[in-house]
Amino acid sequence: MKNISKRITTLLLLMLVFTACDKDNIDPITEVDPGPDAGAPLITIMKPTNGFEIQVPEPVTSIDIEFKAEDDIELDNIVVELNGVQIASYENEVNDTFLDYRIVTRDFNYDNIPTGDHVLTVKATDIAGNTATAMSSFSKKPPYTPLFSGEMFYMPFDGSFTNLISFDEATEVGSPGFAGEAKVGSNAYAGAADSYLTVPTAGMLGDEFSASFWYKVNATPDRAGILVIGPEDTGNANFPDSQNNRTSGFRLFRENAGGMQRIKLNVGRGDGDSWFDGGAAADIDPSANEWVHIAFTISQSEAVVYIDGQVVRQGAFSGVDWTGCDILSIMSGEPRFSGWNHRSDSSFMDELRLFNKALTQSEVTNLKAQGSKIFNMSFDGSYTESISKTDATEVGSPGFAGESKAGINAYAGAADSYLTFPTDGMLGDELSAAFWYKVNATPDRAGILVIGPEDTDNANFPDSQNDRSSGFRLFRENAGGMQRIKLNVGRGDGDSWFDGGAAADIDPASNEWVHIAFTVSQTEAAVYINGQVVRDGTYGGVDWTGCDILSIMSGAPRFTGWNHRSDSSFIDELQIFNKALSQTEIQAVMDN
Repeated sequence: MKNISKRITTLLLLMLVFTACDKDNIDPITEVDPGPDAGAPLITIMKPTNGFEIQVPEPVTSIDIEFKAEDDIELDNIVVELNGVQIASYENEVNDTFLDYRIVTRDFNYDNIPTGDHVLTVKATDIAGNTATAMSSFSKKPPYTPLFSGEMFYMPFDGSFTNLISFDEATEVGSPGFAGEAKVGSNAYAGAADSYLTVPTAGMLGDEFSASFWYKVNATPDRAGILVIGPEDTGNANFPDSQNNRTSGFRLFRENAGGMQRIKLNVGRGDGDSWFDGGAAADIDPSANEWVHIAFTISQSEAVVYIDGQVVRQGAFSGVDWTGCDILSIMSGEPRFSGWNHRSDSSFMDELRLFNKALTQSEVTNLKAQGSKIFNMSFDGSYTESISKTDATEVGSPGFAGESKAGINAYAGAADSYLTFPTDGMLGDELSAAFWYKVNATPDRAGILVIGPEDTDNANFPDSQNDRSSGFRLFRENAGGMQRIKLNVGRGDGDSWFDGGAAADIDPASNEWVHIAFTVSQTEAAVYINGQVVRDGTYGGVDWTGCDILSIMSGAPRFTGWNHRSDSSFIDELQIFNKALSQTEIQAVMDN
């Protein structure tokens, strides 16, 4: 009835308008039939973006919600839900909130977001009863703890421009955006014309400085600023768009070099500037459309530029000067380095970290390797995988060592006890694992890490599983009082062995932590102890058929046929990567 009254009132108003128009010799308004309702409304959720991550110190925080609903005829109502519970609603018949009945945009702040995963749902219904639903998944993560020595700034770009160490938001200039892809995490920065971020440099500037990030270059425009901390060009006040004072701070930028994009670094000494141009060694091929790792370090004696962990330019100079350097520009030379047109960068950037020290090459290599890490379990009082925030399944009574190689604790094995973890998203053409290990020779053989298939041909003997046609089995066995590390990899048509003999032996009597790593690819596999190759070889490549779980510190349940069951040893800092790490990368992971 309310809807009918509303339409009658509207009709009377229109009749009055028509009469007035005729009286004043103005053509009357002609009603246009909108036609039949063509379908359900269209909903766009602008905030939070799908995959958005919140990391703030507070256990419960707020989130900005913004959406738009459109219909070809008229919207009737909109309902907003969080995790299935209604938190807002809008109806055009109840309170006349729809000034435009076809297009409705709303934004509000919701102040009850605890740590965990969340789903925002927006449902819109038009006057014909057609309903549409849009959803956005986001999460609130625990506060970030710096992972690396000297780390003072970390911006992962996972749906926000927040420094997760200080929790300060960058200032947005123009319309910087997100890539919809990432090297690490759920998103990355996407540059746009006349757009960039700025951050105050308070507390950042000292005798040493380093930066590390992932970068996917877009060669348009053919030159751009990437990271700049520089002074205002007060001597160029008449040309504010041509700033180019290079006597202090630094300028990391790119330029066209015969179709390649060349990375260059300029550093101000106070009495002038020094150039670190690696020439062709510093070139990136835009047509490759690949993520590359870029880092640079500055001290009071030298500067170094790295691409994918390799030095592309290194040189001595008298040290950086920071006079007048109050802001950091991200993905543009503006506003302090625009004189040579090094303005906004339309490339992608991910995992930006700044350090108050000059990183070593080993540390840079480790940062690069971390970009491929897909699993991390530190065993610091829990069995939570820190990337997915997922708890491993406990079988039996696994425990903690009360000591560690890193952090505050380590895993301690026990009889008939181990962890399992789903392999979703873990398996590809390449895989590497690395961890610290303190061996306990009792029992005299055990599984350490296993991803393998169920032995369906051995169903009558579920405790003697031994299908080695796919996945891998890393285990240990007694070898004359030593404990020998062995790797077996399934190719699909059979299995390949990587047994280093005496080179792969660990002395249980030493009671020391050793670093173990292995890599598998489609052409070769290798086993490392303390960063050294103890066995490598070529083979036909890993097959993952039926490999749905990872077993940690036992061969059970998929590799028990030779009694490689629970391991009573200690394990710490288990990391898994989606690539075959190089020996240099494995050594960097071990050392850092």
